[in-house]
Amino acid sequence: MSTLMLSATSATTGSAFQIRATSDVFTNRSFQAVGVMSSSTGTATVIIEVSNDGTNYVTLGTITLALTTAPSSDLFFAYTTYEFYRARASQVTSNGTVTVYMKA
Repeated sequence: MSTLMLSATSATTGSAFQIRATSDVFTNRSFQAVGVMSSSTGTATVIIEVSNDGTNYVTLGTITLALTTAPSSDLFFAYTTYEFYRARASQVTSNGTVTVYMKA
Protein backbone atom coordinates (compact mmCIF):
# COMPACT_ATOMS: atom_id res chain seq x y z
CA MET A 1 0.00 0.00 0.00
CA SER A 2 1.25 3.48 -0.85
CA THR A 3 0.28 6.75 0.83
CA LEU A 4 -0.53 9.37 -1.81
CA MET A 5 -1.41 12.10 0.71
CA LEU A 6 -0.87 12.20 4.48
CA SER A 7 -3.07 14.24 6.83
CA ALA A 8 -3.96 17.09 4.47
CA THR A 9 -5.76 19.90 6.32
CA SER A 10 -6.44 22.20 3.35
CA ALA A 11 -6.44 22.23 -0.45
CA THR A 12 -3.12 20.69 -1.52
CA THR A 13 -1.56 18.28 -3.99
CA GLY A 14 0.31 15.23 -2.77
CA SER A 15 3.62 14.07 -4.19
CA ALA A 16 3.52 11.90 -7.31
CA PHE A 17 3.98 8.17 -6.89
CA GLN A 18 5.71 6.47 -9.82
CA ILE A 19 5.04 2.87 -10.81
CA ARG A 20 8.19 1.35 -12.28
CA ALA A 21 7.96 -0.68 -15.50
CA THR A 22 7.24 -4.07 -13.97
CA SER A 23 4.32 -6.44 -13.86
CA ASP A 24 2.75 -3.97 -11.36
CA VAL A 25 2.06 -1.48 -14.17
CA PHE A 26 -0.92 -3.44 -15.53
CA THR A 27 -3.17 -4.16 -12.58
CA ASN A 28 -6.28 -3.24 -10.63
CA ARG A 29 -5.72 -0.49 -8.09
CA SER A 30 -7.84 0.76 -5.22
CA PHE A 31 -7.81 4.36 -4.04
CA GLN A 32 -9.11 5.10 -0.54
CA ALA A 33 -9.54 8.41 1.25
CA VAL A 34 -9.92 8.49 5.05
CA GLY A 35 -10.95 11.68 6.82
CA VAL A 36 -11.86 12.91 10.28
CA MET A 37 -12.77 16.17 12.04
CA SER A 38 -11.26 17.27 15.34
CA SER A 39 -14.67 18.77 16.19
CA SER A 40 -18.01 19.41 14.49
CA THR A 41 -18.72 18.17 10.94
CA GLY A 42 -17.46 18.98 7.48
CA THR A 43 -16.50 17.66 4.06
CA ALA A 44 -13.42 16.79 2.03
CA THR A 45 -13.06 16.30 -1.71
CA VAL A 46 -10.11 14.37 -3.10
CA ILE A 47 -9.26 14.01 -6.77
CA ILE A 48 -7.06 11.11 -7.91
CA GLU A 49 -4.92 12.23 -10.83
CA VAL A 50 -2.82 10.14 -13.23
CA SER A 51 -0.14 10.85 -15.82
CA ASN A 52 2.15 9.07 -18.26
CA ASP A 53 4.85 11.75 -18.23
CA GLY A 54 4.73 13.04 -14.62
CA THR A 55 3.85 16.56 -15.79
CA ASN A 56 0.43 16.53 -17.46
CA TYR A 57 -2.19 15.03 -15.12
CA VAL A 58 -5.80 14.04 -15.81
CA THR A 59 -8.56 13.09 -13.37
CA LEU A 60 -9.05 9.36 -12.79
CA GLY A 61 -11.74 9.74 -10.12
CA THR A 62 -13.12 11.85 -7.29
CA ILE A 63 -13.86 10.89 -3.67
CA THR A 64 -16.12 13.08 -1.51
CA LEU A 65 -16.26 12.46 2.23
CA ALA A 66 -18.73 13.63 4.86
CA LEU A 67 -16.48 14.25 7.88
CA THR A 68 -17.34 13.82 11.56
CA THR A 69 -15.28 13.18 14.69
CA ALA A 70 -15.37 9.45 13.81
CA PRO A 71 -13.19 8.46 10.82
CA SER A 72 -15.04 8.10 7.52
CA SER A 73 -13.76 6.66 4.26
CA ASP A 74 -14.68 5.87 0.70
CA LEU A 75 -12.83 4.26 -2.18
CA PHE A 76 -12.95 3.24 -5.81
CA PHE A 77 -11.22 0.67 -7.98
CA ALA A 78 -9.67 1.16 -11.41
CA TYR A 79 -7.74 -0.98 -13.86
CA THR A 80 -5.04 1.45 -14.93
CA THR A 81 -1.75 1.44 -16.79
CA TYR A 82 -0.55 4.94 -15.94
CA GLU A 83 2.95 5.48 -14.60
CA PHE A 84 2.31 8.36 -12.18
CA TYR A 85 -0.40 8.73 -9.52
CA ARG A 86 -1.15 11.55 -7.08
CA ALA A 87 -3.96 12.79 -4.85
CA ARG A 88 -5.19 16.37 -4.82
CA ALA A 89 -7.40 17.63 -2.00
CA SER A 90 -9.52 20.29 -3.66
CA GLN A 91 -11.35 21.09 -0.43
CA VAL A 92 -11.03 20.15 3.27
CA THR A 93 -13.22 21.76 5.93
CA SER A 94 -11.33 23.61 8.67
CA ASN A 95 -10.44 21.22 11.55
CA GLY A 96 -10.52 18.29 9.14
CA THR A 97 -7.77 16.00 7.90
CA VAL A 98 -7.68 13.54 5.02
CA THR A 99 -5.23 10.79 4.07
CA VAL A 100 -5.24 8.95 0.74
CA TYR A 101 -3.96 5.44 0.04
CA MET A 102 -3.39 3.44 -3.15
CA LYS A 103 -3.10 -0.35 -3.26
CA ALA A 104 -2.34 -2.59 -6.21
